[in-house]
Amino acid sequence: MRREHFTLDVSNVDWVETDGEATQPTVAIDFTGPETMLRERLTDPDGDPLGAEATDVALRLQGPLGDHDTVGVVSVTNRVTGDFILELNETASDVLQFIRAARGYGKAASDEGRYQVTITIDGEPFVEYEKRTFLVYDDDGNLLRQHSLIPSGVEL
Repeated sequence: MRREHFTLDVSNVDWVETDGEATQPTVAIDFTGPETMLRERLTDPDGDPLGAEATDVALRLQGPLGDHDTVGVVSVTNRVTGDFILELNETASDVLQFIRAARGYGKAASDEGRYQVTITIDGEPFVEYEKRTFLVYDDDGNLLRQHSLIPSGVEL
């Protein structure tokens, strides 16, 4: 699978810049490549789709955090095996805005999920997750806790 086969679209994040009403941020990832491998990576050994608790989402920066043009690699991994499910390139500042919106939404709402992820294959929904954690790593692989979305009480 190639990163170019994935497109990412976010919604409900602009309110964080304008101090508007908090709404749950969502991210839709669409895959348009050969679907067999992605379907295999998104299912457990019994053939059932992986649940939200079995996946992790992260951003690995490819340059300095303060540079507005820095790109990062957004990844979804299998929490049990550590295997990458998918990776795609995104502008780091856009992803960090998404994380700020998710953090703000979590504070404003009594909802357990802070953001929603939908993964589609050729436009057809395959999995949908409510997530509370989004880890951010610098270009040396160090966890940036202050920029990550980590629920209270979670120890990494």
